[in-house]
Amino acid sequence: MTDDKAYRWIGSSPVRPDGIDKVTGHAAFGADRSLPGMLHGLILRSPHAHARIRSIDTSAADRIPGVLAIVTGADFPDVSAAMEEAGESQIDVRDLARNVMARDKVLYHGHAVAAVAATTTTIAEEALRAIKVEYEPLPAVLDIDSAMAEDAPLLHEDLRTKGLADTPQRGSNVATGGTFTPGDLEAGFAAADVVIEREFSTPTVHQGYIEPHAVVAECRSDDQATVWCCTQGPFVVRTLTSKVLGWDVSSIKVIPSEIGGGFGGKTTIYLEPVAILLARKSGRPVKMVMSREEVFRATGPTSASRVRIKLGASRAGKILAADAELKYEAGAFKGSPITPGCMCVLVAYDIDNFRITGYDVLVNKPKVAAYRAPGAPMAAFAMESMVDELAHKLGLDPIRFRLANAVREGSRAAYGPKFPPIGLVSCLEQAARHPHYQAPLDPNQGRGVAVGFWFNVGMQSTATLNVQEDGTATVVTARPDIGGSRASMALMAAETLGIPYERINAVVGDTEMAGYCDVTGGSRTTFATGMAVIQAARDVVDQMRRRAAKIWNVDPDQVEWRDGQAIPTVALATEQSVSPLDFAALAKSAAKTGGSFVGRASLTAQGAGAGFGVHLCDVQVDPETGKVDIVRYTAIQDAGKAIHRAYVEGQMQGGAAQGIGWALNETYVYDARGIMENPAFLDYRMPVALDLPMIDTVIVEVPNPAHPYGVRGVGETPIVPPLAAVANAVSDAVGVRYCDLPLSPPRVLSGLMPAAD
Repeated sequence: MTDDKAYRWIGSSPVRPDGIDKVTGHAAFGADRSLPGMLHGLILRSPHAHARIRSIDTSAADRIPGVLAIVTGADFPDVSAAMEEAGESQIDVRDLARNVMARDKVLYHGHAVAAVAATTTTIAEEALRAIKVEYEPLPAVLDIDSAMAEDAPLLHEDLRTKGLADTPQRGSNVATGGTFTPGDLEAGFAAADVVIEREFSTPTVHQGYIEPHAVVAECRSDDQATVWCCTQGPFVVRTLTSKVLGWDVSSIKVIPSEIGGGFGGKTTIYLEPVAILLARKSGRPVKMVMSREEVFRATGPTSASRVRIKLGASRAGKILAADAELKYEAGAFKGSPITPGCMCVLVAYDIDNFRITGYDVLVNKPKVAAYRAPGAPMAAFAMESMVDELAHKLGLDPIRFRLANAVREGSRAAYGPKFPPIGLVSCLEQAARHPHYQAPLDPNQGRGVAVGFWFNVGMQSTATLNVQEDGTATVVTARPDIGGSRASMALMAAETLGIPYERINAVVGDTEMAGYCDVTGGSRTTFATGMAVIQAARDVVDQMRRRAAKIWNVDPDQVEWRDGQAIPTVALATEQSVSPLDFAALAKSAAKTGGSFVGRASLTAQGAGAGFGVHLCDVQVDPETGKVDIVRYTAIQDAGKAIHRAYVEGQMQGGAAQGIGWALNETYVYDARGIMENPAFLDYRMPVALDLPMIDTVIVEVPNPAHPYGVRGVGETPIVPPLAAVANAVSDAVGVRYCDLPLSPPRVLSGLMPAAD
């Protein structure tokens, strides 16, 4: 499906601007930066999941030749509690500071305790071994049930649960709790002919980005710092680092490198404040690069979850009532994605009577970070599994049942607003007609379907478009390119200016070179930053129209812009015929006619279009081993308008691959002491090429009316349906409903054992 507008560049798939540099090794990533006289920084991390720090003795490490700086929590200022924007969510700056470097307690295995900077990594490692830390081990809580128990050990004695009717007087590991109940829940269930209820769980999983966190920091004698790092947002790094250090934002310049993946995990900070303090203390630049083990142990995974769903429906196939209770692990500090989880859990369906309850629960694990549609996959796993089971109990086709209850334009979302044009119904109809859904299945095979949703975000974006004298244009924004945003920015600029895509150069700027731009995340970049680029391009077009009007001595309203040219709309007061002035001609004559053309735009984007997708999954289950193989997979999604079609397909395929890994194998494995036992890709089992079929894609285009080209974000939605699509397929294959992920061979086999008996 597509809209009926004809575009020259929008919707094509040209070669990516950064492609050659990346495949030839010329692109500079975080760890590629080196400076003269640079030191190497390493972090000493806690061997305990929960313990008081009685003392830290760095004297022996200080005496090692080649050690030039050591910092501990005592070197950081005491930061007051205050909420600050951090990408798609908010974070308490006091919590962030204590996550960057522990103070009186360590709260997870791998929590940073001290850091050293030395002339070589070997010397830095020796210094870490020489630091003596006296710990008082404390009991650790490693799961939601243990953390919420009445007698649970407390991570933070001063934490009181917010969001309840009465403020608790005693401490808790539950940071927030709240309930939203529109409609008449009891009446809805009373009217239902079929009522089902189950509880589901998902494990702690990591984003699995290829590039580990890396930073180089340089600090001048006047406390002006420059930071090179791999990040999804240089301005967020600048803001959060300045808050943790107690510095002015103007004293920190952040230069983003190329980034080897993020998926939300690089929208916060870990190393940056530490590197700056080491650089200031030593008087030399400091480079810090995490090992893969450190990435797993000490950076934000996403939440483990427990979600209970109760659904009631009529025999005719109408969902009459829903009760959802979500509990998400936040890690060692508050701030799980419980709010978006609650927003997304019921949103795909038009249900009058429902209740949604959510809890943000602290455990002795790393503080969670965003992971592609944070909170939504866990909620969808539970809800879509229940919708699937309800359809089967009613004897209804799973897609037709979803169509009968699907939200559409004018429906009110579970979290409040009415939907403008959306593509859920179109996606479901495409799924029902797709050859995949009609294909026969072999023995021991099953088919699953699931719906996914992400609300998408707008946030702040700034763009500058500089026109060069040779008729090319440079687009400057400060949003790192993770999923092809250079190409999408260039395509929208080319379409708006009416010049070839190849004449546009898209540049990622730093915090001094470019205007403020929020993170590359939340599926906001092509929508929001693209909107700024379009406005900057329109600014240039308006300047060129006015310049042409000045040259022709007519009113600007008598000049139109068409196909990259200024064209007079009235007869000119001259006997000579006048040709249109094209983009290149105006650019070439700029110096003589009034100066260079520079377009600018800064905005807080409104109207982010909700994103819906439907996934189909076929699996083969080995009844003797429990091994699950994905034999066919189709991802269908409403993109609003696909700016770069190949990139949209890549986003859909990538999200599906990550969700499949989450469903089948990925999980943090902890021992009883809270120590992660699989902190490497060898043991943390992510899908590889041999684990996946070619993932088919269908791009549905229901234009978002709030965007000039109809864009709605596409990066988040694809990871939402796979957990449930895979689980529903396995249930279809073996006749057993699985409620806990991952569906590893031992778990699948254990579910089959009663049936075998």
